[in-house]
This record gives sequence, structure tokens and C-alpha cells, in this order.
Amino acid sequence: MPKASARSVSAADPASASALPDTYEAAMTELDQLVGQLESGDLPLDQLLAGYQRGAQLLQHCRDKLQAVEDQIKVLDEGTLKVWKPQ
Repeated sequence: MPKASARSVSAADPASASALPDTYEAAMTELDQLVGQLESGDLPLDQLLAGYQRGAQLLQHCRDKLQAVEDQIKVLDEGTLKVWKPQ
């Protein structure tokens, strides 16, 4: 998956905790960076909790974006989600 930004994400960055990224790709990039930080074991306990909470927000944001696209596809396909068959 392409990286949307080279910006480093800190689990304890209060600015990143308030606003969600505009795009699915940016949210996935931030989530990927955050998971790396959480898995590293280098964060203090309070930052682990903040990082986990931010990760949950980002995950829900990504799911919501995917659901919105799926709903649009259903409308375009007259209410049924069809199996995609590559040609």
C-alpha cells in the first residue's frame, strides 16, 4: 500500500488524537505507523493506552470509509453487491 505521508506519528501526540485523516490511505498509514510503535515495546504505559485508543479511532474511521464506498457500489449495482470477477 502506498505511503500517503512521511509524517511520523507519535502515540502521545495530542494534535493527532483530535482530527482524523481525510483519506482512507492516510488513516491506514497512520495506523500502520502506530501499530509499529505499539509493537516496539518502547512506549511508556500511558502512551500505550493513548496509542491504543487512537488506533481504535483510526480503525473505525477506515471501516466507516470502506462501508461508505460499499454502500455507493450497491446503489450503482441496483442494491446488490456482486462478486467481482477479473477479466
